[in-house]
Amino acid sequence: MCLIVFAWRPCHALPLIVAANRDEFHARPSLPLGHWDDAPDIVAGRDLLAGGTWMGISAAGRFAALTNIRAPGTPAGARSRGELPERYLRSALSPQAYLSELTGHLEHYSGFNLLVGDARELWYLNSKSATPERLQAGVYGLSNAALNTPWPKLVRARAELQASIDAPEVDTLLQVLSDPQPAADGDMPSTGVPYEWEKKLSSVFISSADYGTRASTVLIRRADGSAHITERRFGPAGVLDQRRIDVPSSSQVSRSDPI
Repeated sequence: MCLIVFAWRPCHALPLIVAANRDEFHARPSLPLGHWDDAPDIVAGRDLLAGGTWMGISAAGRFAALTNIRAPGTPAGARSRGELPERYLRSALSPQAYLSELTGHLEHYSGFNLLVGDARELWYLNSKSATPERLQAGVYGLSNAALNTPWPKLVRARAELQASIDAPEVDTLLQVLSDPQPAADGDMPSTGVPYEWEKKLSSVFISSADYGTRASTVLIRRADGSAHITERRFGPAGVLDQRRIDVPSSSQVSRSDPI
């Protein structure tokens, strides 16, 4: 994931609302959102290169999502960051206990941001600060820097989530994630990549021949524990390459016409 905006309201009828884009090289193979064959209680996309995921939920009410920290030139970690959400979804540890255990092994991974939660708590870990944080109720944004770092695309997407929070609609949130507008030159972050890439990466939805938004995902969880998660997948140049996938919490994957 390279952009996640989310509302965490543990006492609300809709305690968790998430809209997220996964940005990745198009050549990297992955499976679409669905129940995993070897862990049917997990609903997530799956990276076929290293086996992990970038965002998912479980039948037990667990939620996990990951973004990378953009740091060009730093050595790659020995282990895949995608295993971090997967291990949490498979485990029985509390969010706090899982992150506390993880802080002793951060040297194995390239920089990351990790969200893990259940029906009661939502926790956040930035691998640079190495300090797990329990999140209070609020609306948040996470990209390739620390939580709520005010990159233009994050600020814009978070504001649009806030505007629709009283009656969130899946189609509306997918539209938020499809915004191709780049940041103005004076507002772009400086993350160490060339200008052309900084410009391209500054939009909510990223489109190019080799790299871009591969999946847009919307999750809405209700207070009764039920949830609905929807994904749209994209190929090179932002072309929709798969039908929309909807996964209600208690049924099999169903597909509808592209939107």
